[in-house]
Amino acid sequence: MDANGHAHDDESDAPPIYELRLYLAGHSPKSVRAVENLRRVCEEHLPGRYRIELVDLLENPQLARGDEIIAVPTLVRKLPVPVRKIIGDLSDTEKLLVGLQLRSASGQQ
Repeated sequence: MDANGHAHDDESDAPPIYELRLYLAGHSPKSVRAVENLRRVCEEHLPGRYRIELVDLLENPQLARGDEIIAVPTLVRKLPVPVRKIIGDLSDTEKLLVGLQLRSASGQQ
């Protein structure tokens, strides 16, 4: 509690955790590249603040319906809201950062 008797909510000051789901089609070169690119960007820009779930639509095609996936690879940012989708192998770092809303379209963080 502070001097005014208010309880502090440490959670509100903590940076958000990014919950990411990457839809893939097996171990194609494009899918492998997408995983590598996503992990690299997350380690660089969100160290310790992200969770990645990999969904292989060759094994579980029915899972595509929930997030309305029409192409793979597709990255879905579940949290923080709003939900965002990025399609492709995530090789364009700038596009990925803007899509995750880690950087504005004008290039500022």
